[in-house]
Amino acid sequence: MPSIFELTEEQRLVAKTIREFVDRDVMPVAAGMEHRDEYPEALVETMKGLGLFGLNIPEVYGGSDVDYTTFAIVFEELSRGWMGLAGILGSHLVLTDVLVRFGTEEQKRRFLPRLAKGEPRGGIGLSEPGAGTDLQAITTTAARRGDAYFVNGSKMWVTNGRRAQVLLLLAKTDPAASPAHRGISAFVIEKGAPGLTVSRDIDKLGYKGVETCEIHFADFAVPAANLIGGEEGHGFKHTMTGLEAERLNVAARGLGVARAAFDEAIKYAQQRQTFGKPIAHHQTIQIKLAEMATRIEASRLLVYSAARRKDARERCDIEVGMAKLFATETAADVSLEAMRILGGNGYSKDFPVERFYRDAPLLLIGGGTNELQHLIIARGLLERHAIAP
Repeated sequence: MPSIFELTEEQRLVAKTIREFVDRDVMPVAAGMEHRDEYPEALVETMKGLGLFGLNIPEVYGGSDVDYTTFAIVFEELSRGWMGLAGILGSHLVLTDVLVRFGTEEQKRRFLPRLAKGEPRGGIGLSEPGAGTDLQAITTTAARRGDAYFVNGSKMWVTNGRRAQVLLLLAKTDPAASPAHRGISAFVIEKGAPGLTVSRDIDKLGYKGVETCEIHFADFAVPAANLIGGEEGHGFKHTMTGLEAERLNVAARGLGVARAAFDEAIKYAQQRQTFGKPIAHHQTIQIKLAEMATRIEASRLLVYSAARRKDARERCDIEVGMAKLFATETAADVSLEAMRILGGNGYSKDFPVERFYRDAPLLLIGGGTNELQHLIIARGLLERHAIAP
């Protein structure tokens, strides 16, 4: 992976390992499995063996606790092969991130060693039919009765919702609280008790191979011991902190998808001939390739600069927002330009570019919409550059 940032020997080894996995095992099967919307069981087993489900879990609980630069490398390389694989991993790691940061010691010992192995797999239940970007508007409730909370409501867009056995759940424990976020709590829930129904898999434009579900709760009992941190009213803060890491992984996914689309475009442009020469020799195509490559390099610098700041434990909400905004918009634009360079072949399922084109729009929405990223960046800049009264 070309970069002006000096990677450590361990980071280079991780990049090489994931790149080889993608080239050897993922790329030969991704198109067929994606078109069949087939869950990649064998690839997930390999990912378990590579330790990817424990990336952000401390070694004492069985994970590898990698730095955020390595974290971004993994998501970039996986998405270069098939973004669905990154989705299977990403939601799992949001759950583990919140548990590592805010879980009680008992909760960490109970859940993290198993999650680090990828058995069980994890997911997150945050969005609802009427609440996505504005999570304070959720209506799912968790009312305590004795030693348990009883959950009622619905969650939408639950990635891994059917196969994940452990979920991060956001619910209102005090619906009358003002402001609303003070009444929101986070739980780690386990499937098995009555009252939880996975109703359907949402049929999506892209992002195939990983299920995205709607889940309903009707007096679903959650032990009080599963309240993250053991105290009500902090779930919104817990989740927002976990979503910062998710935005970094979504930014890295955008970089990976853009790279994959560009690789297909520049290879095709040197092979396809019109008017007696490869189309890469026509200035119109050269301008497209130059713009694509420049935006990809700028995305790379933003993603890895944000990762380095996060590694240094510096505040990086602006930098992560910028990386997410720019890299995902780049993925959408580059995949469209790659399709235009391939012409009719770019629109055909015989080539992978149409898959990149269908996958890219999710990145503009997931992890907080890009419209929201503009607001996060602007508010952070105004705070950082505030004029003293």
